[in-house]
Amino acid sequence: MDHEKLADEYIRKEIEVLQSLDRKSIAKALDKLTEAWENERDIYIFGNGGSSATASHFENDFNKGVSEPLEKKFRFHCLNDNMSTVMAVANDLGFEEVFRFQLVNRVKKDDIIMAISGSGNSKNVLNAVEYAKERGAYIIGITGYNGGKLMGLSDLNLHADINSMQITEDIHMMFDHLMMSVLYKTLCGKDHMQA
Repeated sequence: MDHEKLADEYIRKEIEVLQSLDRKSIAKALDKLTEAWENERDIYIFGNGGSSATASHFENDFNKGVSEPLEKKFRFHCLNDNMSTVMAVANDLGFEEVFRFQLVNRVKKDDIIMAISGSGNSKNVLNAVEYAKERGAYIIGITGYNGGKLMGLSDLNLHADINSMQITEDIHMMFDHLMMSVLYKTLCGKDHMQA
């Protein structure tokens, strides 16, 4: 088995997806996050499996990373991070309610929802997005494959156009670090490359 060839193939596919990313959508997402920061709006982020780790990483990179030198802080809330709540809701109400339940009577008009789903069809993610839309939140979907139902429900979609969960999740993590790096420069006046 030629591992070098297989590694090269993976890297080549990832580069193709990176080159195809919609820069205008990324810029709009940055605009919305900046607006949320300026207006002290809440940003709720969540996903399943690897996407839950990405959601948690987003919260860290914005609430600590970008926010550290700022007087006004980002208000990210990762709905995956309280395992007791997630497990209680899953046990008592059903796994499809683990995210929606945490938004009930909390999410407000013009808050931001960042919903991460590689397939775009995770029922618990869609339930939360549908509820938040009814409450007037702005939906940023982060998807892969063909975008699924989440793409259609989103006000803005950041999309990795590939049928590979591994590369999709790589790209989703890259969205986090790209946006963190840009806002670190624009809001904090610092270049992450020199840190």
